[in-house]
Amino acid sequence: MMRLVRSREFSIFLAFAILVIATCCVNPKFVFSSDGWRDLWITPSILLVLAIGEAFVIITKSVDLSVGSILGLTAFAIGMLNASHPQISPAVTFVVGIAIGALFGLVNGGLVAAAKVPGMVITLGTMYAFRGIDVVWAGSRRINASELNPGLLNLGTASLPLVRIPYITVIAVVVLLAAAWYLRNTRSGREFYAIGSAPEAAELYGLKTRRRMLVSFIVSGACAGLAGVLFAARYGTIASNAGTGYELQAVGAAVIGGVAITGGSGTVIGAALGALLLATISRALPILGIQDFWQRAVLGILILGAIILDRVLANRNLKRFTAERIPS
Repeated sequence: MMRLVRSREFSIFLAFAILVIATCCVNPKFVFSSDGWRDLWITPSILLVLAIGEAFVIITKSVDLSVGSILGLTAFAIGMLNASHPQISPAVTFVVGIAIGALFGLVNGGLVAAAKVPGMVITLGTMYAFRGIDVVWAGSRRINASELNPGLLNLGTASLPLVRIPYITVIAVVVLLAAAWYLRNTRSGREFYAIGSAPEAAELYGLKTRRRMLVSFIVSGACAGLAGVLFAARYGTIASNAGTGYELQAVGAAVIGGVAITGGSGTVIGAALGALLLATISRALPILGIQDFWQRAVLGILILGAIILDRVLANRNLKRFTAERIPS
């Protein structure tokens, strides 16, 4: 119980709970209404899926800045697929979207592995390249809800009958649980942490660092592709600017959730809670009467605070480890 209370995840959940309670005191409909309850869960779902994929990359001591562009390009591709094949199954749509995202992730990972250049540099370039492809392909074209499969749209609006939790949120939670189990309980999952903690030592030990790095970008791309499908289901209207700005929110959610930007530590559950907190802040601050400028300032302060906290905790753990190894 003490370990749970002291964890980063518990602190983020506590901040989320305090924010929700404070906002409900101003406007009870924030939660205690059908739309408020639904929006509380459905709003962070897309960002949550992106943050899971981003966490894989950051744990390996890299960053993927192209996830927003992959989301937008995948969403538009899914829209065009539905427009040309109206009877296509939603299950096939999900498979195609994840495959498209994984392909772009493979491009990112292949470039990082081949060029031996930091992922932030490579994905900064592919972020603009993928967005450019989307803009050229889409042009002024806009996919409307009437062109999408009704089954896909139903996933974006319907909820579980009793608990009234949206299906999009259920999908995001399933992905979260699968990713958390994999990173915690499998040898290959633990290798991501080893590579992020000490890449040179991991390579000398015999770990396949390039393969793991490639896999992390494929997972990030696949999550971005899945987020693109969820975006299409959630909003129905898709244009060339879909997903703009999501990349920084995904990185911010992961970092705030305790995934150290220096690699080697953190959990996808923390990243998911970071996404939940950020999405709730964006909805709550206008109700609390805080202007748009300060909303962005709060996001920046949270990211800076998380980075400083990670640095302080890392130094403290290093001193404690050194003291235990070298008794006085």
